[in-house]
Amino acid sequence: MKQDLSRASEIIERYDCAEHNLIAIMQEIQAEYKYLSQDVLLLIAQKLDISAARVYSVATFYENFSLEAKGKNIIKICDGTACHVRKSQPIYEAVHQYLGLTGKKKTSDDGMFTLETVACLGACSLAPAMMVNNEVHAKMTPESALELLESMRREEAAQ
Repeated sequence: MKQDLSRASEIIERYDCAEHNLIAIMQEIQAEYKYLSQDVLLLIAQKLDISAARVYSVATFYENFSLEAKGKNIIKICDGTACHVRKSQPIYEAVHQYLGLTGKKKTSDDGMFTLETVACLGACSLAPAMMVNNEVHAKMTPESALELLESMRREEAAQ
């Protein structure tokens, strides 16, 4: 199934198809689609009259951009110094296993969760911390992280 790019086109047009707005365009499109597909990257290149290689290089240079579809809920586990020292790695491992992820796969098969690590959530006094969507959860343990995800699954099933 072909991705509907009409919203992406509108975003690009709103920025006057100007190359100096490339990063802002990519950020807004990613916010809309949750990732930057190959079709989106090619559309950006075409509308801005720049090479696809240039667009791709920007998309891969900045860690904030994703070239893979993300799940409905984005889980970010902090691995900054404070969180790492307070054992964020076992939290990551428990969530990774719970979601059935292997290798470089970041999104659960049901498309409900995407798991990422981040260098810092800016919540060092709450370490170890994890963020689900835009909500920070403090002083997490592997058990409390899995309880949170289970409750989210129950809420989703109830809808």
